[in-house]
Amino acid sequence: GVVVAFGQIIKPHILEQLAMINLHFSLLPRWRGAAPTERAILAGDEVTGVCLMQVAVDLDAGPLLDMVEVSVASIDTADALRQRLVTVGCERLVVALTHGLPEPQAQVGEVTYAAKLSIDEFRIDWRESARVIDRMVRVGLAWTMFRGRRLKIVECEIGVEIGGPGDFLSGNVIACGNGSITLIRVQPEGKPVMDASAWANGARPNTSDNLLDSPA
Repeated sequence: GVVVAFGQIIKPHILEQLAMINLHFSLLPRWRGAAPTERAILAGDEVTGVCLMQVAVDLDAGPLLDMVEVSVASIDTADALRQRLVTVGCERLVVALTHGLPEPQAQVGEVTYAAKLSIDEFRIDWRESARVIDRMVRVGLAWTMFRGRRLKIVECEIGVEIGGPGDFLSGNVIACGNGSITLIRVQPEGKPVMDASAWANGARPNTSDNLLDSPA
């Protein structure tokens, strides 16, 4: 049997009856678990990859059959990176199934886990650096509160402007703990995604709109 990015433990009695292989989107044993692509971006990993492994009782702990590195660009969104991983992984899977599975090799290295994503962890703490906040945005779930309503940050750029964390330095430029971000696209609560400049022209954020102190 074959599973792809399954992220769940398969019961032992099933594995006893049917040997299975799994295509996993990380360089195991780094980022075992449900959200390896997103966790790689959040951690600032410059390289991730694809592993083909035998399925074991423990989550993503089986011996490896193949491993390919894939670079992580500083502008990669989770969707873009995942698409590259899918392409590479499917190619390697076809090769393995066509020409026969290689000898399995034990996983080597420090084990880290890619926990499931929670929307609460993606509320932006504006005391963080612009680089950290940019990674959250590229995963696709980053949000903040603006005048009592949720504002999702869909796309941004890193800047070097300086100010108090959470302060609006101009209509769509916000100061962070280190540097700033320029909002490119946002999604106000209850509305579609829009250009951040158009949003700022309508919302008219000012110096009293500090996002760090805005209540949920």
